[in-house]
Amino acid sequence: MIGIIDYGAGNLKSVYSAFRYLGQETTICREAGALEKADKLVLPGVGAIADAMNGLSSAGLIGPVKSAIREGKHFLGICLGLQLLFSRGEEFGGCECLDIIKGKVRLFPGGGGLKVPQIGWNTVRITNSDCPLFKGISDGSFFYFVHSFYCDSDEGKFTSGMTEYGIEYTSAVWKDNIFAVQFHPERSQDNGLKILENFIKL
Repeated sequence: MIGIIDYGAGNLKSVYSAFRYLGQETTICREAGALEKADKLVLPGVGAIADAMNGLSSAGLIGPVKSAIREGKHFLGICLGLQLLFSRGEEFGGCECLDIIKGKVRLFPGGGGLKVPQIGWNTVRITNSDCPLFKGISDGSFFYFVHSFYCDSDEGKFTSGMTEYGIEYTSAVWKDNIFAVQFHPERSQDNGLKILENFIKL
């Protein structure tokens, strides 16, 4: 069963619907007990990183999420769910994040005719072809992005995908049982559904 973590904000409905479309039993997790019952966990998200951390903290979910990851439960972060894995976000003066992958979440510099936020389709350069999340996905495939901040990783060995938008940044990670992507697979048509299907099969 897929457990989608609900901390009070995020694109839960579209992610839930995508997993249900794939025939996967799915539940919304709002407390620690629900996380324990799920076989795999998904952390979606949109909006401000500090609000998301406050939401996780208020719901008492930070410890349980970290415990589930340490215990080896497969985890998928989507969009803000990727950024939350990093050490610190720089939005609104900065905030500490989950610190599971070392690095910072920074604002796109913009310029050169590039608008911030990045909204729309962009490609992912697969940097680790062994990553099971990208099984059956061609290098340079398009996915749908919506974000103003990007992940600047200090641990490149965990980067499994890169994307260019004025700068090149980490758009996918794989660390043991942890997978996360900056793009929205639930909004990325066939390629996105393949990503979710690969996660189900882990």
